[in-house]
Amino acid sequence: MSTYFAPSELIINSDGSCFHLHLKPEQLADKVILVGDPGRVDTIASMFDSVECTVSNREFRTATGLYKGKRITVQSTGIGCDNIDIVMNELDTLANIDYATRTEKPVHRTLDIVRIGTCGGLQPFTPLGTYLCSVKSIGFDGLLNFYAGRDEVCDLDFERAFITHMEWSLKKGAPYVANANLELLQRIMAADDKMVPGVTIACNGFYGPQGRVLRAPLADPNQNAKVESFEYKGYRITNYEMESSAVAGLAAILGHRAMTVCMVIANRYAKEMNTDYKPLLEGLITRVLDRI
Repeated sequence: MSTYFAPSELIINSDGSCFHLHLKPEQLADKVILVGDPGRVDTIASMFDSVECTVSNREFRTATGLYKGKRITVQSTGIGCDNIDIVMNELDTLANIDYATRTEKPVHRTLDIVRIGTCGGLQPFTPLGTYLCSVKSIGFDGLLNFYAGRDEVCDLDFERAFITHMEWSLKKGAPYVANANLELLQRIMAADDKMVPGVTIACNGFYGPQGRVLRAPLADPNQNAKVESFEYKGYRITNYEMESSAVAGLAAILGHRAMTVCMVIANRYAKEMNTDYKPLLEGLITRVLDRI
């Protein structure tokens, strides 16, 4: 017998939409692009051949439409892994729970999910404008640690090596290492020499957790130097952003395919920043739309 999801756990709005996204099951495509900025939803939707629907609530904006014959949903998440917890779980409910009966559907529906974002490069070989595909994502946020099955979808040996190298303080919570879906990763990269595979740290903040020093001093002033020097089985940490670990980890737990690709708009190693990056994202967006 299927599990019944009580109204306090699966919150459905009076119009039949999910609680935060305000999206209805029939409005979700199998191919999903995640972006942080709600304004970027309209940018991507403007590239569609046709738009089926647009929905907005708070920082969550959705557009579903057709692009070269493919039905695609583009969904904004806002900033941070806490928002990814909301978005990934609600997208999964739309795909795999019958809202009428509040029970799990008998056949699992798998979503292809690609996050398009921006990031800070951490190596000399990640200059401004680089497209970085997150093969692995190290979560500083701790989100996945609240879910059973966390160890089965994470690279535990990588985690131990990272914790040892960083002299990690348990006061920060345990980091986790989530893997992108290999099939989706290969499809999006598609032998494109502008797409660079890397290891991403998803931070739980923009300033201190990413080693930025303003008026508040850091608990570990050497954090970025340690991050830049870390190497494990040929992997180097290439960039900071704030969502990739939760996207990859929750997708794996829920049975979806997911990955993150970001454009480098700051290089922390070279101390360079491009604030006029938005027009340059179009090349990355087009690549994802063509390959998802």
